Amino acid sequence: MAASLYSVLTIALLFCRVTPGSTSCLPGCSCTNDNSGRSLLCMETAMGRIPDNVPNDFSKIRIENSHLTELPRGSFSKVSALVSLWLNFNDITLMNIKSLEGLTNLTELRLQGNKLRSVPWTAFQDTPNLKILDLKHNRLDVLPESALRQLPGLTYLDLSFNQLTVISRDVFLNWPLLNTQERKGGTEPSSGETNVVLALHDNPWLCDCRLKGFVEFIKSVSPPLILMNSYLMCTGPSSRAGKFFHEVGLKTCMKPEASASESNMTVSLGDKVTLRCLVKARPDPAIHWSYSLKIIRGFTVSETRVDDETIRSQLVIPSLHLADRGAYTCFANNFIGNSSVSVLVNIKSFNASSSSVSAAMSLPPFPLASADENVYIDIRISKQTVYGITLEWYAATDNPAETWFTIHLGKYHSEKKELTYIGPGINTYSVNDLLPVTKYEVCVTLKNQMPRAGQCIVFVTGSDISQLEQREKLIHIIVIVCAMVLAVPVGMYACTTDTRCTFSYLDRCTEQCKRRRRQEKTLRTNGERQGTFDSLQAASDEGLCGDSEEVMKKRSKSSDEKNNHRGKAQDLPETTTGAKLY
Repeated sequence: MAASLYSVLTIALLFCRVTPGSTSCLPGCSCTNDNSGRSLLCMETAMGRIPDNVPNDFSKIRIENSHLTELPRGSFSKVSALVSLWLNFNDITLMNIKSLEGLTNLTELRLQGNKLRSVPWTAFQDTPNLKILDLKHNRLDVLPESALRQLPGLTYLDLSFNQLTVISRDVFLNWPLLNTQERKGGTEPSSGETNVVLALHDNPWLCDCRLKGFVEFIKSVSPPLILMNSYLMCTGPSSRAGKFFHEVGLKTCMKPEASASESNMTVSLGDKVTLRCLVKARPDPAIHWSYSLKIIRGFTVSETRVDDETIRSQLVIPSLHLADRGAYTCFANNFIGNSSVSVLVNIKSFNASSSSVSAAMSLPPFPLASADENVYIDIRISKQTVYGITLEWYAATDNPAETWFTIHLGKYHSEKKELTYIGPGINTYSVNDLLPVTKYEVCVTLKNQMPRAGQCIVFVTGSDISQLEQREKLIHIIVIVCAMVLAVPVGMYACTTDTRCTFSYLDRCTEQCKRRRRQEKTLRTNGERQGTFDSLQAASDEGLCGDSEEVMKKRSKSSDEKNNHRGKAQDLPETTTGAKLY
């Protein structure tokens, strides 16, 4: 008897040594055994991530309130016998496309109360036997049409309490199990078949034309599909907010149709003018006005809803100036298409000779600046893209509400610059159609004055736009510092073309150019030149550096002469900065 007992104990001890995972458990968790297998329960732990040493003999795992933030690849791939996985009430925001790898036996996945904004639906290719999927109380706002195709055996789907606004009925028409049962033509599940349960309530449904097919699908739901809560409610647009799906009738989407009651207006100078356009569309369109860019002023634009599918847009010109005449176009677009309508504004009773009209039209409709009026203008490039720049400026004036500015923009060596007049209250201007490999000069002046010291920036555009686009539209503007080409890092200051620089600073600029030449020569020799920020404009840089040396000589010989001819605006410190790059 004793020998038999000893043998049993020896075998048991040996078994425990060979299969230690069968008796081990994670710290802070509890493990149990029942008729359905071994279970792991981790509640309110400081786990933070999926452990690497999860025993491989669990059939049920429940980890809740344990501060998990993601499901990495192969999170439970070693637990191949896993049938039920509960990861509720964590902080999961990311789910890897292979996070369910190896879980071919999984039938239940619950991710309630996490922070998922999207789900990689192709991840369910690794769970062909999944029947229950609980995703309620997350932040899902998109449900692709092919989302459920990888779930052939799914019978329960809970998407309630998310951020879904618009989805297609094709999502559910692609549900394999639902499709199979509908093709059999039965209204009640036959023996061996089960109902398909769907929960979609408490989402912010936007009941416009895009939801038409889904609303009709919900209205026609019948077994084997069962809605957990069939009273789905609209939260928008405002005319349908608070209404149930069965109370609304939605129309097919249509592209905008823009129209204007008056397409040709003749008004007097100084009058307040209101331009109107009506836009009919489903769903609501985005509306904006376009008018001459030679004069940029702070016009007021407002929108008023006429009915469920019509919006009235108004552009108000508070006081009509001569330069305000011309064509104003109202644009409207939605995901279906776009439309536009133009309104022509004319000036009433303008009797003058053609030469007088031409002269008047060439000047801005604001008071002219006196010759001795002097205001220091701080100008800088506040934004740069592949295709252009945004200027920002600040000027200390006595009456900013009546102060206007002129933008002078053109190629550096061109005497003729394009003029754009900026009305009161505006201190930014964007240029979006710059040519590549071009040296530009842009100046901001007070009213009708010519550019003065410190009011201009010279820059060179990059050459390889395609590579820059691949680099997520990194800055391609190279600002010329003291008439030299330098790649100015973000946050650094650069001299404008007219700002005086000390000779020591010019010497530094010269050294920078020489060093740049040597680097570019080395890159060309090694055949390693690439379209990066630091390597743009090799040829242009050399030419500009050569020009800069001549500029230095001229400045060194005539600095005193220039100082005698400068106005009050130039009485600035030697190191005054005129342009700041952000």
